[in-house]
Amino acid sequence: MLRFVKRDGHVRKIQQLATEKIILGIDPGTAIMGFGIIKVQGNSMSFIQMNELDMRKLKDPYVKLRRIFERTIELIDTYHPDEIALEAPFFGKNVQSMLKLGRAQGVAMAAGLSRDIPVFEYAPLKIKQAITGKGSASKEQVAKMLQTLLGIKELPKNLDMTDGLAAAVCHFYNSGRIEVGKNYTGWAAFVKQNEKRVKK
Repeated sequence: MLRFVKRDGHVRKIQQLATEKIILGIDPGTAIMGFGIIKVQGNSMSFIQMNELDMRKLKDPYVKLRRIFERTIELIDTYHPDEIALEAPFFGKNVQSMLKLGRAQGVAMAAGLSRDIPVFEYAPLKIKQAITGKGSASKEQVAKMLQTLLGIKELPKNLDMTDGLAAAVCHFYNSGRIEVGKNYTGWAAFVKQNEKRVKK
């Protein structure tokens, strides 16, 4: 059975199944943004789609951020995810790279929060550990495990796509636990958890 609800002026089609949900996983980046979508029914998951937003030819950093926001909104309007899982920026020595990744993540997060969709963050190490059992696993090892878990016929040449999918699968594995990483259910929740970052 289907029901239709109106959220932020948008009519959304919702499956009348309490145990079914759609998870959108995103690996934010200013060069390539990978994303993957899975459907969860009870204790099982199935693959819906994965792709990437290639921004390597764009020079203006603000245009890139706008593209990330617009693509995330497009994915939300197309697949109607119930939850969004983001790969959190890793802490590296290059401050500029961290700043760029943080901005990309923030824009993707803002897109989800603007539609009142709960957003969850997972560290890269936690995602790798959830998928392969090893926090030190390579991108190729993660991709191969995802292929086995979800029955994906052929892996893409660019594995950035699988990073977004891995975030979604990581969230699926952690959803039943008490600790699921940082999560925000809306702007109010984000502000409350980040009071030091908000100017008053």
